Amino acid sequence: MTGRDALFQESLWERERLARFLTELRARPHAPRVVLANGCFDLLHVGHLRYLAAARERGGFLVVALNTDASVRALKGAGRPAMPLRERAELVGALRCVDAVTSFAEPTLEATLRILRPEVHAKGTDYTAESVPEAALDRELGIEVAICGDAKQHSTSALLAALAAPERGR
Repeated sequence: MTGRDALFQESLWERERLARFLTELRARPHAPRVVLANGCFDLLHVGHLRYLAAARERGGFLVVALNTDASVRALKGAGRPAMPLRERAELVGALRCVDAVTSFAEPTLEATLRILRPEVHAKGTDYTAESVPEAALDRELGIEVAICGDAKQHSTSALLAALAAPERGR
């Protein structure tokens, strides 16, 4: 295994293995609240960083669930993701506010929520507590929904469009 492969192995947890670790973590005295954030994180930008930093403030252990490459394509279209899952996991996992990264292939986060059972489900400001797709499941499982980050002024789609556009007198 190369150094890069070893880093990837540490950066991306298999969900069931992460669930076992979280169970052990919660059994410790003064266990932190587990926060789960999710997204494509196709090209990391400041909006992502602000969302994840705010999510981390809701608890002591932040897990980020990344959409797999196939699920990003299904959501965003051909040509996406701009970076493969391995690289997205490595970048997100290197952020100081992130404790663990996993991935999910399903269209919603429901299976991941059931497996990991976080105390907090963090979503960006493009949602409200009522519009979170998994809101009913969050209520069923007793998971707090937290809307985190600054106003949605940044997006990977806008960043890619700006990069593809001719120079506009910057």
